[in-house]
Amino acid sequence: MIAESVRKLAGQALCAGFSGREPPPELLAAAQRAELGGFVLFRRNLGSPAEVAELTGRLSRACPEEAPPWIAIDQEGGRVQRLGPPVLQLPPMRALGAIDDPELTERAASVLGSQLVALGINLDFAPVLDVDSNAQSPVIGDRSFASDAARVARHGAAFARGLRRAGVASCGKHFPGHGDTLEDSHLALPRIIHGRERLDRVELAPFRACAQELDSIMTAHIVVDAFDPTRPATLSQPTLEGVLRAQLGFGGVVFSDDLEMKAIADQYGVAEAACEAIAAGCDAVLICSQPELCLAAHEALVRRAEREPEFAGRLRVAARRNLALRLRHALQPGPPESAAARLFALGDPRLEERLASS
Repeated sequence: MIAESVRKLAGQALCAGFSGREPPPELLAAAQRAELGGFVLFRRNLGSPAEVAELTGRLSRACPEEAPPWIAIDQEGGRVQRLGPPVLQLPPMRALGAIDDPELTERAASVLGSQLVALGINLDFAPVLDVDSNAQSPVIGDRSFASDAARVARHGAAFARGLRRAGVASCGKHFPGHGDTLEDSHLALPRIIHGRERLDRVELAPFRACAQELDSIMTAHIVVDAFDPTRPATLSQPTLEGVLRAQLGFGGVVFSDDLEMKAIADQYGVAEAACEAIAAGCDAVLICSQPELCLAAHEALVRRAEREPEFAGRLRVAARRNLALRLRHALQPGPPESAAARLFALGDPRLEERLASS
């Protein structure tokens, strides 16, 4: 366990993204000081398998052994998968839900997870647990397993089990349910006005059913009137501590969605939102594009912890929970030059053929 200075505690709750193939020196320096908890990769960061493995190895080696990083990615399937072939290409989750074979879903996630590990990636921001209950939603659609909450739960749990079998941490998203919003939280702040009975039956049902299967859960930048009419879920203690922790019994790590999305950044600012997200119950916050905003959020967390003992205690809980899960998923980087061969060796042609025909 790292020495728990305020600066290190604040850093362990942050996960950063960056542009291009070259990690910024300031992020690498923060990681070396144990003042950064991880990195999230996007297509803009990724090249050949050898280049991906070289990058993830470099990021991992930048961190102290006692504080290994998250190397995270959104590899759902369909229109949200950052890695191309030879990594297993999954169809949209709707296709897996339509087949309705949880063993197939688990197998697909296990093969995918094994390939992610081979590339040095230890966290997949999947499965999507949103219920596709609104055909007009511009956000979720075929990213969801189904319009039926029970089917979403069944396949979400299977996907999480498959990732776990491979050694990759899962992350169910987007709590408390983004499937019935007409606004995209990348651009605006959506609101859900359903009553509690409907929320329990539809939106919350997959999260409740999968609470013990998931390593982590990602919040949604949406206001749910029945839980907190004034604040988006990411910044809402009644939603995160009251509903997710106390009522659904979730004990894993809670990630914020990207704080640079307009639903949050335009109303709160990224640094202030990072503080409010930790205070509300998030254990890690994502700042996915601009390293300078991540570093500013770090300073804001430090300042607030120094002046507010209660916040410092919440930050300590968040950092410890986050680090404990990372230690269980720490990876030893393999030789980059053999990454492509490892991916091919881990492939499953029969599985790929069945998925391609779905």
